[in-house]
Amino acid sequence: MPRRTATMLASTLMLIALLCAGVFIKVPYAEMSPGPTVNTLGEHDGEPVLQISGRKTYPTDGHLNMTTVRVTSADYRMNLVEAIYGWLAHDNKVVPHDTLYPDGKTEEESTQENAEEFSQSQESAKVAALKELGIPVDSWVIVSTVVKGSPSEGRLHAGDVIKKVDGKDVKEPSDVADLVTEHKPGEKVVFTIVPAKEQAAAEKEHRAATTTKNVTITTATSDDSGARRAIVGISAGTDHTFPFTIDIKLADVGGPSAGLMFALGIYDKLTPGSLTGGKFVAGTGTIDDDGTVGPIGGVEMKTVGARDKGARFFLTPADNCAAAAKDTPDGLTLVKVNTIADALDALKDIRSGDTAGLPKCTAKG
Repeated sequence: MPRRTATMLASTLMLIALLCAGVFIKVPYAEMSPGPTVNTLGEHDGEPVLQISGRKTYPTDGHLNMTTVRVTSADYRMNLVEAIYGWLAHDNKVVPHDTLYPDGKTEEESTQENAEEFSQSQESAKVAALKELGIPVDSWVIVSTVVKGSPSEGRLHAGDVIKKVDGKDVKEPSDVADLVTEHKPGEKVVFTIVPAKEQAAAEKEHRAATTTKNVTITTATSDDSGARRAIVGISAGTDHTFPFTIDIKLADVGGPSAGLMFALGIYDKLTPGSLTGGKFVAGTGTIDDDGTVGPIGGVEMKTVGARDKGARFFLTPADNCAAAAKDTPDGLTLVKVNTIADALDALKDIRSGDTAGLPKCTAKG
């Protein structure tokens, strides 16, 4: 066999051996890629994404698309060949596995957490949109979760309305922790609550809940890395009553990042005219009850997914601007927003066609 042929054969066999080895070598990475994008003004799986009853709505047009990211599952172990391909691919991103699933989080735990965040983002989107429209929303503090094995287990329940702690009014979720930590571990704290069942019945009958009861709990000692303090083993949150029904019908989506686009879709349906002027606008961002827009993960994947579907403008949380601007898809304008009011101002310029003054993302933010 000629020497050159032998060398080529040996090189080919070596390459095959390396590829085979790469398939079997598992690496601690996960992959992110562009996911589906859905028009909040349109339909998904045959039904409107936003369904509003009990209040006049108006026709809409154009697109206000929420965007998503696909990620490999928690139990999937990427091999070396896949990781290298992902690093080289333009539209994918390979990240350390623990970035997506910290502390050994399982697929089930991650799915549950994403579902809870998605549900909360829908509530905040409704509140933010109605506040921007000047429509009153009733709010109160509730028991959001109860830690298993804590002093509150079996005594407080998710959905209980917290009216007072030690006789002092509770107006914000943070008030609960502030009042509990005034105690020393081992001391008793008194919660005045409306039981969750009573609150649910009152809401169903469109009346104020009047039945309250006092629950006394002996505090325990915190076991985290922070300062030693009294705890009762609950997290407090906020619940709302809306003056009409707003349903968001979108399955198989998780996380909080669609909040801004849901809020804009709700606002558009409740106001005459079109927010977009028929233009294709996409975006992302968390939103809180006051309309503040927060950063999200995977923004580079979301801009790619949006542009592939035809978006020309992308509403981008200010804190994500620098990352998004590093590799902006051709034909897509990144618009910086800090609040829902910023987004509405930007949409006014977009629908008028006067986009020169839009606050655009740059590599510096």
